[in-house]
Amino acid sequence: MILNKLIKKIPVFIFLAPASLLIILPLWVVIFGSFMGNAEIAGNLAPILSDGAGNIKWTLIPQYPTLRPYVELLLDSPAFFVRFQNSLCQVCPLLVGQLFIAVPAAWAFSRFEFLMKKLLFIFYMAFMIMPFQVTMVSNYLVLDRLKLLDTNLAIILPGMFSTFPVFIMTKFFTSIPVSLLEASELDGANEWQIFIHIGIPMGMSGIVSSCILGFLENWNAIEPALTFLSDQSLWPLSLYLPEIAVDKAGVSLAASVIMITPPLLVFFYGQSYLEQGICASGLKE
Repeated sequence: MILNKLIKKIPVFIFLAPASLLIILPLWVVIFGSFMGNAEIAGNLAPILSDGAGNIKWTLIPQYPTLRPYVELLLDSPAFFVRFQNSLCQVCPLLVGQLFIAVPAAWAFSRFEFLMKKLLFIFYMAFMIMPFQVTMVSNYLVLDRLKLLDTNLAIILPGMFSTFPVFIMTKFFTSIPVSLLEASELDGANEWQIFIHIGIPMGMSGIVSSCILGFLENWNAIEPALTFLSDQSLWPLSLYLPEIAVDKAGVSLAASVIMITPPLLVFFYGQSYLEQGICASGLKE
């Protein structure tokens, strides 16, 4: 019986194994490339760096491992720490603001009936699929009128009103069994108590999932900073990599490793919530 199951899974493994390697390969190149010296990287990427002919070569394991790129980045590049701090000062308040706005809004969509509810939710979904370029001009004009350009609020305020977390949380809140909510009402709980003690705990998977996805989106965002921040001292970490000189590819790879570390930590911390979000939670009718 077990042997038959394993035999049936062989085609799946045959397909997933190469696919997994293709997904891991870029991350492998970045991580191990960050331990290469500039001379080794220059030798591997000579056709690109010198604009010459030929094929590039890349060793999966550094021939002469060194921590020099990290030393140069962390000790000789103060701009890196400024950009890192800017990213934290922009992304963290943005996510907190999203929670204060999106959680009550999602609860209202899932819990209450009001005029033009479905039409309003359609508008939410329409704004969700719009790219940044569609609302860029209107956001710029509003921020300019409010005198918020070239401030961290120029990044925080537009991001706080993102419709994507509202959409995700609404689906999770809607999955809460109505019988459970009705039972809490019969026990004398008011709407606020139901929201705090039932809605938020049972919708925690959706809340954490939206926070993780929001962090990943805004941590790597480039367009808002380029549009709303002309003061480069306020630019986030995502705009630091293009400024690194070509002859310092090792420093660029080291900066990439450090940049992807916070999103990875956030993902691993919230992985259990993401898994719970896939499954149905709570009581079933």
